[in-house]
Amino acid sequence: MSGIESALREAKSRRRAGLIPFLEAGDPDPGETPGLIEALAASGADVVELGVPFSDPIADGPTIQRASERALARGVTLATVLGLVRASRTKTSVPIVLFGYLNPVLAYGPERFARDAAASGVDGVLLTDLPVEEGAELRTVFRDAGLDTIQLASPTSGAERLPRIASESRGFVYCISRTGVTGRRGDLPPGLQDLVAAVRSATSLPIAVGFGISSPAQARAVAECADAVVVGSALVETIAAATDPRGRLEAASGFLSRLAAALAP
Repeated sequence: MSGIESALREAKSRRRAGLIPFLEAGDPDPGETPGLIEALAASGADVVELGVPFSDPIADGPTIQRASERALARGVTLATVLGLVRASRTKTSVPIVLFGYLNPVLAYGPERFARDAAASGVDGVLLTDLPVEEGAELRTVFRDAGLDTIQLASPTSGAERLPRIASESRGFVYCISRTGVTGRRGDLPPGLQDLVAAVRSATSLPIAVGFGISSPAQARAVAECADAVVVGSALVETIAAATDPRGRLEAASGFLSRLAAALAP
């Protein structure tokens, strides 16, 4: 069992849903990322999703797009992100999933990336623009290096594709709560429970739900059907609103602590 799956099963054994915050690597400053990862882990994160800045993040809404742009403007590359993960490993052992897009991995070189990511302390990879049908070769490369490959299931995946998506995932299956891009939403979609149930019928892996979850109340509602809750844009906004490094650490810790308290048994 991988470190990611183990962390989420440990949360379940404590009768609570796992908590997976998303952080954009290098935003607002690369030097702050390792400390933010540590702060999130100390405040209740079971797994951390670390976004890899990309110039055309098609799955991301305005908040994460702006965060990606800020990081790119500071010269953050995929190699930089791996260095930030490596630096964080002196502070925390929380499982880390790189959340990104295919092109930077291809430019880096898949075999080299897999080797360097594992050596840096990355636990898993989620490439949002790589369909399950086209990713067999990369999944093999990643898994041979010891990296979990996390697949996305969405409301439009369809009954025929969901079993394959579930069977090809490692660590957990990520259910997108709605169609469209990331970002705050005021409510949860009515078909979410049906989607989670369909995925659950095809896998024994933990199931996480993300996209649009921004409040403790929403997190509690998701936890009624899913094994873990992913929160991204609301956390990125909270960090961006603070004006100095200490304030950003405190803002991230406070925000995540409130979500963790909402998921407590």
